[in-house]
Amino acid sequence: MTARPVSGVHLTGWGAYAPSLVLTNADLEKMVDTSDEWIVSRTGIRERHIAGPNETTASMAAVAGLRAIATAGLQPDDIDLILVGTLTPDYPMPSTAALVKGAIGNKRAAAMDLAAACSGFVFGYATAHAYVASGMAKHVLVIGAETLSRCTDFTDRGTCILFGDGAGAAVLSASDEPGGTLGIEMTTEPSGAYFIWLPAGGASRPTGEASIAAGEHYMKMKGTETFKMAVRTLGSTATKSLAKAGIGLADLDLVIPHQANLRIIEGLAKSLDFPMEKVFVNVGSYGNTSAASVPLALSEAVAAGRVKKGDRLLLVAFGAGLTSGAITLEWTADPAAAARAAGIGPADVSVMPGYLEPVNPFPPALEWVRAGAASPTTTP
Repeated sequence: MTARPVSGVHLTGWGAYAPSLVLTNADLEKMVDTSDEWIVSRTGIRERHIAGPNETTASMAAVAGLRAIATAGLQPDDIDLILVGTLTPDYPMPSTAALVKGAIGNKRAAAMDLAAACSGFVFGYATAHAYVASGMAKHVLVIGAETLSRCTDFTDRGTCILFGDGAGAAVLSASDEPGGTLGIEMTTEPSGAYFIWLPAGGASRPTGEASIAAGEHYMKMKGTETFKMAVRTLGSTATKSLAKAGIGLADLDLVIPHQANLRIIEGLAKSLDFPMEKVFVNVGSYGNTSAASVPLALSEAVAAGRVKKGDRLLLVAFGAGLTSGAITLEWTADPAAAARAAGIGPADVSVMPGYLEPVNPFPPALEWVRAGAASPTTTP
C-alpha cells in the first residue's frame, strides 16, 4: 500500500445483500412455542432472511462488497485493504476476508477479519479510518456479514426468533474535502462477555461428541442482562462519539443503530431523549444480522431517501464481548450513486476451488421452509 497524507476520511460507497429465502414469524409458530404477536410485541421482528444452501458469509460479503465498490465509482483493484467483521466466518482459517478478496477479483489488497460480534462493522470502520487517515491506504472496503442461521438453535424460542443472515459494506476513501468521519468511540466490557456467547468450536472447547450432544455450537444469550447493558452502553458510546465530533444530538439528522431489537432501539432513543422519527429502523424485515445490521440499514436508509449530502449521521452498535462502537460522520456522497451497483448479484462473485462445500449447507430444521412445505415434516 502506498502511504499518502490525508486530511479527511469519507464514506464513498455502500452496498448490501440479503438472501432471498424469508423465514416469517408464522413459520416459527410451527416450530416452537411462540406466536407472531409475542415476537412482534417484544422484538419488533416480523421476518428474517436465511442463507441458501450455496450461500455463506463470504459469498454474501462479496456481493455486498462489489456493490459498495461500484457505488464508490471504483474497480476491485482500487481497494487497498479488505476488512470483514463477522462472528460466523466460513472457516477458522483462512479468513473470510481472504475469500472475499478472491471472490471479487482483487489482486492487490491486504485482507483480514475482525471479531467484535455485532459491533464488527463499526470496529471495522474505525480500523479502516485509521489506515486511511494515516496514509497507509487510499480506499478500504469494510464489510459486516453473518450466516447466523447456522449457529442458531431452532428449538430455542429465546434466540431463534431474533437472528437472520445478510451482509452490508462500505468503502472509506481519502479526501481533501470537508466532512466525512467526525468522531469515533469504541469500548469493550468483558464483565458481560458471557451474556452472549457461542461456547464450543474454539480452543477452549473444541468440537467433539460431547460439545455437539450438549448443543454448545449454538448461540446462548441472557436476554434480560443483555438488554439492560445494551441500552446503557449504546447511549454512553453514542454520547462520547458526538463529543469527539464536537456536535450535539440536536445536530444529528439520522441515527442508524444496530438492529438487535426494536425495544432496545426505543430504549436508546428514550435514554438520549432523541426522537424516534430520526432513528432508522429495519429490524422488522431482517431481525438481528449482527455485524451486517448497521451497513445493511445504512444502505436501506440511503435507498429510502433518508440520507442526503450534508446530513450528519450516527452509526452505533453493541455486541458480544461486550463491545460497543459509534461513528459520527457528515455524509458527502451522492445517494444517486447507488445506481452504479444495479444488476450486481451472486452471479458476479467468483467461486474459488474447494469453496462452498459445507457439510451441512442448510439448517435441517428449516428444510421444510426452503421446500415450500406447509409445515415441518419433523418436530425439531
